[in-house]
Amino acid sequence: MNSRTAGARLFCIQVEEWMIVSTGRKLNNASAARENQVYPLMPLPEKEAWPALIALCIGFFMILLDQTIVAVSTPALQEDMGATYNEVIWVTSIYLLTFAVPLLITGRLGDKFGPKNVYAAGMIIFTVSSLACGLAPDMMSLIIARGVQGFGAALLTPQTMATINRIFSIERRGAALGIWGTTAGLATLAGPIVGGVITENWGWQWVFYINVPIGVISVLAVLKYVPAFPPHTRPLDPLSMLLSATAMFLLVFALQQGEVVGWVAWIWVMIIVALVLGYGFVRQQARLAQAGSDPLIPLDIFRIRNFSLGNISIVAMGFTVAGIPLPIMLYFQQIHGMGPMQAGFMMIPQALVAVLLSPSIGRLVDKRNPNTMAALGFGVSSLSILGLSLMMILDAPIWVALVSMFFLGVGNSLIWAPNSTSTMRDLPGRFMGAGSGVYNTTRQLGSVMGAAAIGAVLQVRLVAGDGGAAFGQALLLPTVVLLVGVVASLLAENATPEATRARLAAKADRSV
Repeated sequence: MNSRTAGARLFCIQVEEWMIVSTGRKLNNASAARENQVYPLMPLPEKEAWPALIALCIGFFMILLDQTIVAVSTPALQEDMGATYNEVIWVTSIYLLTFAVPLLITGRLGDKFGPKNVYAAGMIIFTVSSLACGLAPDMMSLIIARGVQGFGAALLTPQTMATINRIFSIERRGAALGIWGTTAGLATLAGPIVGGVITENWGWQWVFYINVPIGVISVLAVLKYVPAFPPHTRPLDPLSMLLSATAMFLLVFALQQGEVVGWVAWIWVMIIVALVLGYGFVRQQARLAQAGSDPLIPLDIFRIRNFSLGNISIVAMGFTVAGIPLPIMLYFQQIHGMGPMQAGFMMIPQALVAVLLSPSIGRLVDKRNPNTMAALGFGVSSLSILGLSLMMILDAPIWVALVSMFFLGVGNSLIWAPNSTSTMRDLPGRFMGAGSGVYNTTRQLGSVMGAAAIGAVLQVRLVAGDGGAAFGQALLLPTVVLLVGVVASLLAENATPEATRARLAAKADRSV
């Protein structure tokens, strides 16, 4: 096939993607043109695309940093505010709850009102609520402000990935998503370090105050550098939004509170109701597609193999990233007598390696199969956490933890960029908002499950009197969960730009 024929076929493929809506029906030429305008995949020149990416990642880094940075300042916050243990737990829980619940909806709001506008609105909400957190006079005010913070984060997070996939060409999308994935990983790793330094030197309030100038910079940069896409004029289904939000709320709330209340009967009732409502949500999406309406989440998205497998993988990653900081930080502080800042510094090898390796891995993603790299990353991460676990159980020298942290940084670097690239690379333009919402939702669900499960194991082992070994035993769970990511990555199709184009060309041949 010569280059001209290949180019013509790829053009036809893109037109076909715009012409096939979730019901599978073909649109006429005018409708196809409208789909083209609503869901453009129009790469920007590199000199314009990269500043837009940086502008998006500034805010994305901040809101993910906030998930972990607060945990380190919790003891100081509790002492200063005279808070109960339950109140302190809710400072983190309410943020995760209001962050995770609306993600499926906020991903589509970017299609409806434009990702640039929704991102800016979310960042403004997040910034103002951060100031309110720092100024909170009591725990109830702080918890409410944290809930608003989480909602702001939910508005802006899906817009980052959706915009990146629109403004970068398929040949450069891997490097761009590599920066996006690296931002996510680095923010999670840097949280304990930054939180420890800020808390010991300036007080817990500055964990929130630091967000204000960064938020202002992010809003101004996004308004200047991120392009505006035409809004989606078709209405979103209210019943779909209600079913989605209710099911997600019940599921996330039950997982968060299960350990606290001892997994009593009403927790399991909430989980069952959430699953029933989730099934109703899926049925509603199918009915909307059959009726020719616009579903909140087009079910066709899950027919894309790499998208489905990539979401399975990111659940495993979210499970691990959210669950392991608690036992690690408690081990360093309670067993080795470190302060918050010293414990945070133990994470430096992991963060430093991620910073150094990420640019090279981002470039490799556009040249080699990202799924192979992701499988390797999940495997290395699993072995690294196993090393940490054995160090705690066997009371090995502390340098073993530093070595394990080093390789954990290597593993993380090999996961974020390759997995996000493989997951999103095959998606057509009309699925970008929904796909980004789903991807971020599954990652957050994994985070909630990981925090709940690892916390439950840790509590059981501490009650059993296992001492320092209990922290290592809690880390055995994520070592197993990460193997799910290895398997899912190996099952995915080759996701190099050439392989992706070949699959699309084959699809075009079959449709002729």
